[in-house]
Amino acid sequence: MNEMSENNQRVDLKDLSPDALVDFLSGMGKEKFRAVQILRWIYQRNVTDFSAMTDLAKDFREDLARRATISTFSEEAVEVSKDGTRKFLFRLDDGKSVETVLIPMEGGRNTLCISTQVGCAMQCSFCLTGTFGLERNLSAGEIVNQVCAVRKNFPVNNIVLMGMGEPLHNLDNVVTALEILYAPTGFDYGTRRITLSTCGLVPEMLELGRRIKVGLAVSLNATTDEVRDELMPVNRRYPLAELMKACRQFPLPPHQRITFEYILIRGVNDSQEDARRLVKLLHGIKGKVNLIPFNEHAGSEFKAPDEQAIRSFQTYLLDRQIVAIRRAGKGQDISAACGQLKGKLEGQP
Repeated sequence: MNEMSENNQRVDLKDLSPDALVDFLSGMGKEKFRAVQILRWIYQRNVTDFSAMTDLAKDFREDLARRATISTFSEEAVEVSKDGTRKFLFRLDDGKSVETVLIPMEGGRNTLCISTQVGCAMQCSFCLTGTFGLERNLSAGEIVNQVCAVRKNFPVNNIVLMGMGEPLHNLDNVVTALEILYAPTGFDYGTRRITLSTCGLVPEMLELGRRIKVGLAVSLNATTDEVRDELMPVNRRYPLAELMKACRQFPLPPHQRITFEYILIRGVNDSQEDARRLVKLLHGIKGKVNLIPFNEHAGSEFKAPDEQAIRSFQTYLLDRQIVAIRRAGKGQDISAACGQLKGKLEGQP
């Protein structure tokens, strides 16, 4: 049997939630506390070699090596912006690739934007990743490996699942990854430090809320079904009224708000009438708005709004007691928008 066949038969421990790891080890006749030891080695010490896990018996380590693997990522390409933003391209075992972006914030803190799929099936007209189509879901291990790889060299204070892909289109693996990110013996992130962004898959939103706590961001981007149908085809299946109802039903963690991401596109959704409709849409929802000027890229006819339109839109919301934050542009001098680095290196438009 060749090495590849042997690897295919072994379990990647990074694909296992903490509870699933306990079950896996139980099948080997091992106690629950062994899972705690292994989680610490993998996620707190970034160890991927069983022989280095010195508080485990030698015969146990050898048995683990026969039954399991611990996957790891190394970046194929990195672009660094003058503002400190870093975009990583990671090559997967099957030759496909995903992007991860480290974004410096105020006070020396960093936010890591991670991917959940190779490509995306949602086909949002403003998003470059959507032009690739969906190639496949990422495994839980491939999701958390983005965090492992970046944390080797940089602090990661907050995580957003806003990279390539629609997280709720890969719900099971995303939930497993969140369980690893939250585990005290894993990454030990609090629920307030992780946010998941969705285009609005309503049943999956509600299922997510039932299964695990996480900050929710909804990519809204329009105030009428007519415009949102064109920008985001998912709206034809789950129109605004249904989406906003699901937002009102979503079980938010204490003291948290739903973030509504609103990409401002010149002449499409940046008018004062859009601002008025947005206020009405958000009535009765504990939320805030992230205003994001469109990041122009080759192959898109959309344009960034002018400065006056951005200020007027934000002021209208603020004057009506809606928290409205203009997201600072990061990485403008590199391939920072989702899908740009992948497209550039792989010859895609």
